Amino acid sequence: MIAVPKPLERAIRSPNVPGNPTVSVLVPFAVAGSYSYAVPADIAVAPGDIVTVPLGTRDVIGVVWDDPVDEEIGHNRLRPIAGRFDAPPLSTDLRDFVNWIAAYTLTTKGMVLRMVLRAPGALEPETPIAGVRLAGPPPARMTPARQRVLATLEGGLAWSKSGLAAAAAVSPGVVSGLIEAGTLERVSMPPPPVAMPPDPDFERPTLTDEQDAAATVLRQIVEADRYGVALLDGITGSGKTEVYFEAIAAALARGRQVLVLIPEIALTASFLERFAARFGTRPTEWHSDVTPRMRDRVWRGVATGTVRAVVGARSALYLPYQNLGLIVVDEEHDLAYKQEDRVFYNARDMAVVRGHLGGFPVVLSSATPSIESRVNADAGRYTRLVLTGRYATAELPKITAIDMRKHQPERGRFMSPPLVTAVAETLSAQRQALLFLNRRGYAPLTLCRSCGHRFQCPNCSTWLVEHRFRGALVCHHCGYSEPRPDHCPNCGDTESLVAVGPGVERLAEEVTARFPDARTIVMSSDILGGIQRLRLELESIEKGEVDIIIGTQLVAKGHNFPMLSLVGVVDGDLGLAFGDMRAAERTFQLLSQVTGRAGRSGGTSRALVQTYAPEHPVIRAIVSGDREAFYASEIAARRAAGLPPFGRLAAIVISGPDRTTTQSYAAAFRRAEPAAETIQVLGPAEAPLAVIRGRHRFRLLVQAPRNTDIQTFLRDWLAAAPKPRGSLRVQVDIDPQSFL
Repeated sequence: MIAVPKPLERAIRSPNVPGNPTVSVLVPFAVAGSYSYAVPADIAVAPGDIVTVPLGTRDVIGVVWDDPVDEEIGHNRLRPIAGRFDAPPLSTDLRDFVNWIAAYTLTTKGMVLRMVLRAPGALEPETPIAGVRLAGPPPARMTPARQRVLATLEGGLAWSKSGLAAAAAVSPGVVSGLIEAGTLERVSMPPPPVAMPPDPDFERPTLTDEQDAAATVLRQIVEADRYGVALLDGITGSGKTEVYFEAIAAALARGRQVLVLIPEIALTASFLERFAARFGTRPTEWHSDVTPRMRDRVWRGVATGTVRAVVGARSALYLPYQNLGLIVVDEEHDLAYKQEDRVFYNARDMAVVRGHLGGFPVVLSSATPSIESRVNADAGRYTRLVLTGRYATAELPKITAIDMRKHQPERGRFMSPPLVTAVAETLSAQRQALLFLNRRGYAPLTLCRSCGHRFQCPNCSTWLVEHRFRGALVCHHCGYSEPRPDHCPNCGDTESLVAVGPGVERLAEEVTARFPDARTIVMSSDILGGIQRLRLELESIEKGEVDIIIGTQLVAKGHNFPMLSLVGVVDGDLGLAFGDMRAAERTFQLLSQVTGRAGRSGGTSRALVQTYAPEHPVIRAIVSGDREAFYASEIAARRAAGLPPFGRLAAIVISGPDRTTTQSYAAAFRRAEPAAETIQVLGPAEAPLAVIRGRHRFRLLVQAPRNTDIQTFLRDWLAAAPKPRGSLRVQVDIDPQSFL
């Protein structure tokens, strides 16, 4: 529940007087729609104003909405608005955005509004800072410490007490003594700004001809000051960031606000430095690692327009920008932009919607664009800007496939002889090597050789992953964890437990054994230490303090490792094992991104991909560098099957604590399906991950032609279906990314 701060204007609690105006108020809860409230005579409100209203037995935050009021409720039954906040109102385009997302995702508007109002402390004006300034003659007794304080205060500016003491290198007691002597007086100061405004002309870069041509088009799009989408499609290391910085500069020069979406928080540190080098100051951050107090300040700064540039995760889309003029979606293909909790949405697609509703441009940037974005560009709906060359002297790595059927690793090892040799040669040349394995932990499965017992999560239908660094078996779906036992719980054997398959920790064990003198680091999202540790590790890699990097997909995302000259993909086939429509696309994107980490700062580089299927189209495309052939093949396959973006998909997941009850309800739900000739429904079938967090899951998949109003079909179905009882739950995912 969102905490309710005290509103600036609080109405007198009195019965509503007939004839007073009535408004609709939307509250941030999972309710069907807005509620009608009377407006007291002592409060003036308009659509977008943030208010408190009585709901049940408590007051809650709400927003005056554009919905028509319920005329059937008599004035004597209406409850009055309790108060109004002194905060900027939510703009018309933001309210339209909330309505649009709710209608598209089949979510209640209140749950979408909840994402907008996640910083309730921002609704209260910031508390002034207590400060001091010169007010009277110097004290009778002067000391060197007091002289330093007075010298610091020359010019008449006010200082905070602690800041003044630190600047003058004195104790706070010296400042207090000057206040008591009447030399200084206490004053109230406005809080410092969240961030300094970026300077679009601070440090203009030198661009290549290709980069400059793309930047010129982006500047023209921004200066046109109307909706449009540009796809910046450039190979890894081609300088896409520098190019879209020019679009940001153009928007800032026009006095507009800018939002840059980044898929991973770990990427923000290096991005902030690059932004500061170009614009003279860092942008404001918005993500889960920002403290609650700072989130409040950022929210209010965005709403008042004092925050000019924001870099953030997908939730930054819902900030109440006063004058948003550009959204950049970096790594637009990344799966991290898909939210699959409460409100199911893809931040890339919603960024395009927000640009359309607000009438401003959107830039999508990627070295491996999503099939959807590529098709939109080919159809002329997006402007496609292509960067084919790496910046300066950097060259793409030479990529080779290692056929694991011919070059098998030693027993119990996972690196093939050619990869081992390549790592040794790289270390001898005093360069860095990156070994990529997209599997966290030590091993994906632990079993008993004596009785065959396998360690499975008690809450999910998945195996427990061994994390040897932590000495634990962990479920990556629900977070369940238990200590790694020293004996089999089924047969009691103490010498029979074995790890099956490699994770990055097991790969690190092999690397340490083979190269004991190398400085090795393991990078994975579940390594203890959180985001701060990841940022420190990335910094040490950039400084050349690491010889061998071992990592999951975390290392594939936009990092710049200047000393890296070798990338080894330990299991190039891993992503192809998933049987969904995007398996080939995701594998191509991931392998392209990770192999592209090599050679970004010049010099010869190479990438080796271990595979049991070198003839697979994805592997052939990676090795040959013929990305256009891959896109052409994948787009043709999607078109032939009527799959997105040439068709529409929606997933319905029905879950509950009891398998039989859940399956029975899923069957009853399917029987309520409306008749529709062009729409095909598959299921219900047990989901590949049949149990998560103790809930049994059954899936239905809805497939329809591209021009189908799939939302209306689903609304009719949900209305006709029996209502879920007890703890049964129905979740609808429009445009699903995951099929597990």
